[in-house]
Amino acid sequence: MIERIWFGRSWLYILLLPLSALYGLISGLRRLGYKLGLIRSWKAPVPVVVVGNLTAGGNGKTPVVIWLVEQLQRTGYQVGVVSRGYGGKAEHYPLLVTGEVTTAQAGDEPVLIHRRTGAPVVVAPKRADAIKALLMHFPVDIIITDDGLQHYALQRDYEIVVIDGIRRFGNGCWLPAGPMRELAGRLNTVNTIIANGGTPETGELPMTLKGELAINLLTGESRQVSDIPNGVAMAGIGHPPRFFATLQQLGAVLQETHAFADHQSYDKTQLSALTDDGQNLLMTEKDAVKCFEFAQPNWWYLPVSAHFPEEKEQKMLDEICALLPKLNMRR
Repeated sequence: MIERIWFGRSWLYILLLPLSALYGLISGLRRLGYKLGLIRSWKAPVPVVVVGNLTAGGNGKTPVVIWLVEQLQRTGYQVGVVSRGYGGKAEHYPLLVTGEVTTAQAGDEPVLIHRRTGAPVVVAPKRADAIKALLMHFPVDIIITDDGLQHYALQRDYEIVVIDGIRRFGNGCWLPAGPMRELAGRLNTVNTIIANGGTPETGELPMTLKGELAINLLTGESRQVSDIPNGVAMAGIGHPPRFFATLQQLGAVLQETHAFADHQSYDKTQLSALTDDGQNLLMTEKDAVKCFEFAQPNWWYLPVSAHFPEEKEQKMLDEICALLPKLNMRR
């Protein structure tokens, strides 16, 4: 129902407009307070890059974070990542993500980022606390924060906004009548706008998410998606139909699809019930990091990576690297 309201398929959003006006007023006053210095914010001693969005739900932020971390690592910089850890609940914060930390403690995205990049990742509700803990234990040159565009308690040096290039901003209203955390005019103040899919508008950097091989959760075997028979797809992400469409583009013939809530937790019984004998379960990597402990032989996940036009991605990287000291000077 909320999708119908947010993306123009229901008139019920009108009933929520008073709450949206209140949301906009409070968030606007809060941002103004930080801008005027009436509310204190914290400045990290190293550059901070925020990868966020204007709307609720998944737009592809985490693949951008992973891509950016990997690019900077290849250049020779030491990169750290901080996150709020949405969906996780730890006994203490800040929480350093290690191989032993579960998604129930840290949230699925921090675990996924650490698993893919090997970069140090720290989770805390207050991102300043996460950065301080990170800098205490690691010689980090730059911090990437996964989400947090609206977390103005943390000053930032570079802002990247990822938007869904197909759904974009729905009805354009603030929460809860619409999907907006901030209105689209906020794009005029950020450094880079990335459009995930669809047709990018002027000034937007087009991005595609590409996956090639599915990986078996239990054995680690890699296989072309089109070679996995009798597929049943599941996804617990911000917009599951995007994942289902990706599988079909890769040649999967899906017998069923199952959409779950973003950040949902799973158990063996729940997921095993999705397939019959001879069927294979296909899931996102974000879902897979929650399922390795009880994986079954017929479960597969599809890693995806962000891809950009080479000449346009280089401009963004050059701007970010300009915030950093030259490697030979640093060393």
